[in-house]
Amino acid sequence: MNGKLEYRSFESKALQGNPLGDPIRRDIIIYTSENYKASNSAGYPTIFFLPAFGNDGYSAVKHDPFSISIYERLDRLVKSGKCGDMILTIVNCFNRLGGSQYINSQAIGNYENYMIDEIIPFIDSNYNVSKRAVLGKSSGGYGALSLGMRYPQLFKAIAAHSFDSCFEYCYLPDFPVAIKTLKNYQDPQHWLDVFWSNEFSRTKDDFITLNILSMAAHYSPDTENKGLKIELPFDSVSGNFRDNVWSRWKQYDPVNLVPKYTESLKKMDSIYFDCGISDEFNLQIGTRVVSEKCRSLGVVHEYEQYKGGHFNTNHRYDISLRKIYEALG
Repeated sequence: MNGKLEYRSFESKALQGNPLGDPIRRDIIIYTSENYKASNSAGYPTIFFLPAFGNDGYSAVKHDPFSISIYERLDRLVKSGKCGDMILTIVNCFNRLGGSQYINSQAIGNYENYMIDEIIPFIDSNYNVSKRAVLGKSSGGYGALSLGMRYPQLFKAIAAHSFDSCFEYCYLPDFPVAIKTLKNYQDPQHWLDVFWSNEFSRTKDDFITLNILSMAAHYSPDTENKGLKIELPFDSVSGNFRDNVWSRWKQYDPVNLVPKYTESLKKMDSIYFDCGISDEFNLQIGTRVVSEKCRSLGVVHEYEQYKGGHFNTNHRYDISLRKIYEALG
């Protein structure tokens, strides 16, 4: 590697007293290219990378013999001349429910405030930042689109890969699995405690259930509940569907957010979406619908579908990193 990777410990005030008791001191991982200079008057485009569900900041930089990490991709692009110098900031919003949608939640904590009020000012104060971009995949892609459209004064480019959208297609198919898993426990809190105590017996169904609980914590928190402060869109014993709770979830669906934030999206210098045509969570449907809605509303963006699924797609960052630099460099 030609550039530099730093781990900066940061203690958050926004995460103090979070309901799940997750750490408030976390590492921020920052990559700067070989030519980075604090004195460069132009500054450097700075990307805030949001890890996907089930991942933390360390996951984004770990060694993989079959692929290369996002910072290694950026380092290679810069060295080859395919991309100019940029700063890459990798955040860590992992929590006991497996990941973040990068919005505030009374059931999880104020991770949106952590990003907007703490991480960005910290990076701005310690590095030579010009314009900012937000990038992510899956839940990270959802966070990139959500934060980007709501904070156009902070971000000038959005790159969202395979992001959660059209909730009917990406979440509903998993509800029966969660119902089947949860029915044998006193309540979701009991299940979660068992999940974290049985490291070697977790199944695919357990991780599906964890994801659904996480989404409920983001989209339908309920501070009146004992244990986990969530309201599920189904009865975990009878399976009865709760339309009133589902309507709360749908308020957070990008399909419904884009019309609300159209003018903010039009302020972006670059918006890039993509998704594999065989995405295992049906996100190729939602991302396409969001793209069509953006087009109908006059939001300039790029959207690509490619051969592949939801996993083993890190090579797509080669495209989004270059597009961010082309727009902000």
